[in-house]
Amino acid sequence: MTDLWDGLSRAFFLLVSLDADLVEITLRSLRVTLTALLIASLIALPFGALLAVRRFRFRRTTIAVLNALMGLPPVVVGLIVYVFLSRSGPFGVFGLLFTPTAMIIAQIIIIVPLIASIAHQALRELWSDYHDLLISMNTTHIQRIQTLLWDGRRALLTAALAGFGRAIGEVGAIMVVGGNIDHHTRVLTTAIALETGKGEFAMALALGFILIGLAILVNIAIHWLTQTEREGRW
Repeated sequence: MTDLWDGLSRAFFLLVSLDADLVEITLRSLRVTLTALLIASLIALPFGALLAVRRFRFRRTTIAVLNALMGLPPVVVGLIVYVFLSRSGPFGVFGLLFTPTAMIIAQIIIIVPLIASIAHQALRELWSDYHDLLISMNTTHIQRIQTLLWDGRRALLTAALAGFGRAIGEVGAIMVVGGNIDHHTRVLTTAIALETGKGEFAMALALGFILIGLAILVNIAIHWLTQTEREGRW
């Protein structure tokens, strides 16, 4: 029990004093995750809107595959990215393995299905309300998608926040493609695993508190946006 309280007190001191390593790891985590989130959203949100608006062959199959990919094990994603970016892989010439770029690529692959699936579910309901109006106005598919993306922006922001929460807590794929290199690819989750293995519970707890805080903020934001959207409908 004494060791626990000692670790907690030291972790609190690291947080209050803004320890340099703590700040560096946190900022790197946010930079990697926010970059991956931005790119993934640019891919997933229009794709989710397209699935809601457009009827095409194999559409149901595409939706089923998309939903299945939400449960894709992150460590498998990391392995696939590793193979493609390794020296013997097709993209090995770029030297991206064990860099933040490789970590961003892995996170994008992990969260695109999640964001696209949530976006599709939200925009499908919105499309049922807008269908007759937009069809009668003889709008193009691009105009319909743009309309849905704009009017469903709160729901889409919820989808993006869900993607952020999934990405910021990822460890398996990040460890495989990033290598957990100090001052280069070490992020919150990989640092927690390393510090715990070393027995440095103070740093691990401090990093854990930051990760928990980010997760709580994301969940509060999702809850607030969901409540606001429901009140707006009423």
